[in-house]
Amino acid sequence: MTSSITTGVVNTVQNIDSTRGRTGGRGPLGWLGHAVRSALRGPALAALAVPQLLLLTAATVTACLLGLGVGVLLVPPTLLAVRGLANLRRRLAARWSGTEIREPYLPLPEETATGFKGAWQRCQRMLGDPATWRDLLWLTVDPIVGFTLAVLPLALVAWGVFGLLLPWLWEPIASGGGNTWYLMIHVTDADSARTAALLAVPTMLAGLALAPGALRAHTALAKSLLGPTARAEALAAERKVQHLTETRRDALTTQAAELRRIERDLHDGAQARLVAMGMNLGVAERLVERDPEAAKQLLAETRQASASALNELRDLVRGIHPPVLADRGLADAVRALGMDSPLNVTVTADLPGRPEAPVESALYFGVSEALTNAAKHSGATHVDVQLWYENGKLKAQVTDDGTGGADPSRGTGLRGLERRLATFDGVLAVRSPLGGPTTLTMELPCELYSPRTSSS
Repeated sequence: MTSSITTGVVNTVQNIDSTRGRTGGRGPLGWLGHAVRSALRGPALAALAVPQLLLLTAATVTACLLGLGVGVLLVPPTLLAVRGLANLRRRLAARWSGTEIREPYLPLPEETATGFKGAWQRCQRMLGDPATWRDLLWLTVDPIVGFTLAVLPLALVAWGVFGLLLPWLWEPIASGGGNTWYLMIHVTDADSARTAALLAVPTMLAGLALAPGALRAHTALAKSLLGPTARAEALAAERKVQHLTETRRDALTTQAAELRRIERDLHDGAQARLVAMGMNLGVAERLVERDPEAAKQLLAETRQASASALNELRDLVRGIHPPVLADRGLADAVRALGMDSPLNVTVTADLPGRPEAPVESALYFGVSEALTNAAKHSGATHVDVQLWYENGKLKAQVTDDGTGGADPSRGTGLRGLERRLATFDGVLAVRSPLGGPTTLTMELPCELYSPRTSSS
């Protein structure tokens, strides 16, 4: 029921917002259009009081059930619904007042536990978050103070319209025994009705003049309760610095290990072959006149060694930055991974452009690691890979039909994948119940620049 009411409020809000610009501009008409829009937005904000009170009641009831254990399962979804409504108000503040209200919530625990234990962890984290209690305070205060601020301007406008109609309405009202007072005027005849109508005009103008200020006050109230406190911002900055420190250390460690691997591969592979080729060419040079057949055989062996060295160098370059990724883009590079995989891999992509090369490479190797893990550990036969870009993030989702049970803490390669993504402020979400399926979702914040190079 709460969801349907909230949806109706959102639709009303969008319809009102679509009138923006029709009466905009400078001068009296511009002011009038702004005032009318502000007044019409009031009822949409006032309508939030209904889901607010419903959610406040639900939160109170589920909190009372914590002692019985049932509340542990009911509190998290209830608080998530509260956060959803609060986020709607934050979006309206940005759209209507140009005021950004950042989300102050602490990150929820990773999905490492299932069932009652996982619900208890989420319940503890959400109830221990100060932002949760500020949301609940907003549910308590806004239906009273916010409701008044929201409806007052339009109520004054409506009262002014009523005053304009009093010359035609006062007689039916008086004959029916109704109240014929309008502000400080007792309407008993046509003259007093016309006097009341004169007062109705400034009443309407007062309501319109009050509307923008009331909207700003409503937004200020929302920001004071729904925005992060100074302490929360300090903690967020501290966590950000700690996260950057950890990811920088991981990046340096990974980079050093990668350089050592490249050095080892060059030393043990291509370099050794090149040294052997030089020695063979020296021997062939000495044998070319005395034993031409032996020289030809050495030259043939050298040619084979050069081909092997070239293949090893190509493999090494492919491990650093695959040529297909540079030439064809992420979608085709992942399709090439799918064709090389022993599993049946389906790739769908919706990428309107290309990100910077390091981000593209990080996601490519992330998908590569996911496919390798699926082939080695999951017992899967089919893997579905989806690539898309949404809300400033490059995303990949890899789903296999294996046995599940993947856990980043058990050293299955997922920790390394998390570190690779964290270097670019990316995240990895793992959902792998026992029995499968396993779904890995990777997100990297970035901007797309160059146009599409491949379609799905």
